[in-house]
Amino acid sequence: MIGMTIWSILLLLVAMGWLLRHRAISEGVRRMSVLSEGTFVGPPTETPLVSVLIAAKDEEANIATAVRTMLEQDYPNFELIVINDRSTDRTGEILEAIRAERGDDRLKVVHVRELREGWFGKNNAMREGVTLARGDWLCFGDADCRQKSRKTLSTAVRFALAEKIDFLSLLPELEMNSLWERIIQPVCSAVMILWFMPEKVNNPASPEAYANGAFMLMSRSCHEAIGGYEAVRTEVNEDMHMARLAKERGQRLFVIQNDGLYSVRMYTTFKQIWLGWSRIFFGCFGTFRRLRLTFMMLTIMNVFPYLSLMIAALELGFRGWAAAGGGWQAVAAAAALVVVFQQSVIMRFYRVSGADWRLAPTFIIGALICIGMLISAMLKLGGRSATVWRGTTYRADKVV
Repeated sequence: MIGMTIWSILLLLVAMGWLLRHRAISEGVRRMSVLSEGTFVGPPTETPLVSVLIAAKDEEANIATAVRTMLEQDYPNFELIVINDRSTDRTGEILEAIRAERGDDRLKVVHVRELREGWFGKNNAMREGVTLARGDWLCFGDADCRQKSRKTLSTAVRFALAEKIDFLSLLPELEMNSLWERIIQPVCSAVMILWFMPEKVNNPASPEAYANGAFMLMSRSCHEAIGGYEAVRTEVNEDMHMARLAKERGQRLFVIQNDGLYSVRMYTTFKQIWLGWSRIFFGCFGTFRRLRLTFMMLTIMNVFPYLSLMIAALELGFRGWAAAGGGWQAVAAAAALVVVFQQSVIMRFYRVSGADWRLAPTFIIGALICIGMLISAMLKLGGRSATVWRGTTYRADKVV
């Protein structure tokens, strides 16, 4: 009976933890900064030259949209450098066709034929692009980005100049089309928010650093201060490490959500989601401590109450409600309370983050998959397994 009492108390503590998340969401919404087309009115007064760089490896399905929507930006002073990084599909062919079709002097296409020794793929490609960049500001993006607005670049530049920001990361809107995307992506996003809260990242007094490589705008002086891509040449998640270096070296780092400016569809299949988020967790957390704490948090806050409810329900169903005794009844009631509180929080979080709130009941499925990806990340960190990304295999800090 004592064991049942402790079990019930632990479940009630978890329920309290979920209840407190409502307050955290309210605070997050109150403090949340968002950039949109309506953030600024009228033309900009300053228009420094911006070099936009996009690295693409085997991106034939996305590259045309990424390039065309960027070239349609209304910012009056930018160049676009696209680096075709050893693609084996039609990426290079598509880029050359767009260049010939448009005859736009702003577009430069670079073809990387081989990976430099001691470098990871994207970092090497971006380094090649930077050598050609003429801008006072550098904007790094991904090949799977789609600009929804013609004002994305101008809005970001104006915000960075107005707020005296050295390194601005404009967070993407996530496109989630398949069922697996809609189940897993919100859980992974929640884990990232838990560790990298924007208000801490944006506070110069806090060591917390975060950036999303889909859109990173930084001054050339900031890029030089952090050592450029040379400083992160063997990092899987170079965006996170560049953000950390920027903060360590006195640069003003700022992350902000966008509303209607641009979107990203990160992954399309379950395999891509698994490999992609395992890589992100491995690169972003970087220590067994953070990976273990995240593993424990997901297990205690999600698996523990659902497993408790299932065990209690089976016991009560097998013995009968009255015959099972008050201990099992208390466990069942406490576990049910946790699930109710959890679902109320998840529904609210999904509404705020733009996910489908009707899929809140699937959060436990996403959490279980996320736990599996965390285990995968821990194995990679321990050197037992390698990260395979875009056709290149990485193990620890080397290319295999």
